[in-house]
Amino acid sequence: MVELLPLANIEPQAVEHLLDAAFGPDRFGRTAYRLREGAAAIPALSFALVEDGMLVGTIQCWPVALRTADGAAHPLVMVGPVAVRPDVQRGGHGRALMTHMLEAAEANADGALMMIGDPEYYGRFFGFTADATGAWDLPGPFEKRRLLARAVNGHALPVNAGMIGPR
Repeated sequence: MVELLPLANIEPQAVEHLLDAAFGPDRFGRTAYRLREGAAAIPALSFALVEDGMLVGTIQCWPVALRTADGAAHPLVMVGPVAVRPDVQRGGHGRALMTHMLEAAEANADGALMMIGDPEYYGRFFGFTADATGAWDLPGPFEKRRLLARAVNGHALPVNAGMIGPR
């Protein structure tokens, strides 16, 4: 039986173990981790996928903002990591997590969504594009084509130039 549960229902150590298995122990050096450092995931948008009592996947969302040269802060929700246990990848688990999160975001997100991800996959299946992110910057190395965004819950995408960081 497959269940989608609030991530808060899962032991943090189990989540960390899954993230290590999915992304490796060097994951903390990635730019996305710098953006999330010191922040708490958004409970209403972070979920776990449990199959037959075993944790097989997670998705987390984080409060970030695009800060522009004029000092304005445009709230965004950073999606990720989306993690699935390596031995069950390509079984639709990641897609189920994304779909569930997007449904929740339509009701609960307090800003447009952004992520660092594969544009072909996240564009085709979930509507993310790099169209609005060309002038956005991150506090570390990243591929511009992988900085993606999507409007949600009535929140338009900011098109201003700026740096994404914690709220």
